[in-house]
Amino acid sequence: MSKLRILYVASEIDPFLQTSEVADFVRKLPQAMQEKGMEIRILVPRFGLINERKNRLHEVVRLSGINISVGEEEKPLVIKVASIPTAKLQVYFIDNEDYFKRKFVFNDKEDKFYEDNDERVVFFCKGALETVKKLGWAPDIVHCNDWMTSLIPLYIKTTYKNDPIFQNSKTVFTVYDNKFNHKFNGDLFSKVKMIDVEDENLKNLKSADYSGFMKLGMEYSDAVIKSSDDLNKELLQLFDDCEEKKKINTIEKDENFTELYFELYNELIG
Repeated sequence: MSKLRILYVASEIDPFLQTSEVADFVRKLPQAMQEKGMEIRILVPRFGLINERKNRLHEVVRLSGINISVGEEEKPLVIKVASIPTAKLQVYFIDNEDYFKRKFVFNDKEDKFYEDNDERVVFFCKGALETVKKLGWAPDIVHCNDWMTSLIPLYIKTTYKNDPIFQNSKTVFTVYDNKFNHKFNGDLFSKVKMIDVEDENLKNLKSADYSGFMKLGMEYSDAVIKSSDDLNKELLQLFDDCEEKKKINTIEKDENFTELYFELYNELIG
């Protein structure tokens, strides 16, 4: 069997940033897969909490410089890279001064949810896919983690479905219990849209809230994974709603979880 290429996309990764269980998961699983001979790439946002000097981030000029559309605006994409000191893993950071310079993640210093978190997610998801295109590296598996990556399965099934980089990619969406209560204002559809994305594709996003993003990620991914069976009731209901149409597994982070993901990846590729 040839080496599988796996792209991990997440909101955070240890040791650069750790605010939830996502960071630890995205630190351990890619290394385990690399040790099994797979090729790995990791993409996360460059939130302002990440100290560039301490973590030795530097800009990758050949990947930076394109503009990403968010509604009617275009924002410059900056790509930075750093290595995990204790592993042979490189992490690519999606950056933009307007969206990621602030010294907080999703909530400000008064713990108020940022009104433009929807735009930050759109920019991150679109920017991640364009970065992989510029790398010229075609992933077999795109493993998306949590709500900030929920648009990626949609884009791969629509805008990028005939792109040589993504046309054979399978998507995995792992769900964590990181619910927020905010409802986004404004025209969310126009921000999310890309070529071949129609209103019908975005019907699950009409609620403009956490559930909407999660439903969209579940709808377009090839496999949906619960990070635990002990999730909040709203999430469990979402799983019940899509269980008949979608393969759903629970893979908890225990001593066996890397083997279960290894089997899942190979099963998806066939």
